[in-house]
Amino acid sequence: MTENTAPDAATPGAAKSEATTNDEAVALAHRLFQAAREGDTGLLRNYLEAGAPATMTNTAGDSLLMLAAYHGHAETVQLILEHGGEANTANDRGQTPLAGAAFKGYTDVSRVLLDAGADPDAGSPSARAAAQMFARTDILDLLGN
Repeated sequence: MTENTAPDAATPGAAKSEATTNDEAVALAHRLFQAAREGDTGLLRNYLEAGAPATMTNTAGDSLLMLAAYHGHAETVQLILEHGGEANTANDRGQTPLAGAAFKGYTDVSRVLLDAGADPDAGSPSARAAAQMFARTDILDLLGN
């Protein structure tokens, strides 16, 4: 009789390997979320084209799209949308990417999101409400007010 020496999930070596893989995946996710915040369109393009999900969210429910929109990166927002990002997906606080852009006053980002079908009345507060609250007249004009 021969002994099976191949590592499996029950062996310590396999568990360590799985933990390393998980740590690497978490590190990559953090890098992608940071790239969205910073508008690093090139890095995001590489990973999105390689199959990273454009709809991934962090622990607060913020998507790559939400982070790029909230930080004012219109080109990055466009890229994420082209790879399947969803314009109306709210985070865990009920905020949409368009509401984030309206709150911050990013007219160019708001235009990109509206062109992708973002609903100005979705979320809480909605983009329309945020634009009114903070007197974002350029964005209100985009919204048709």
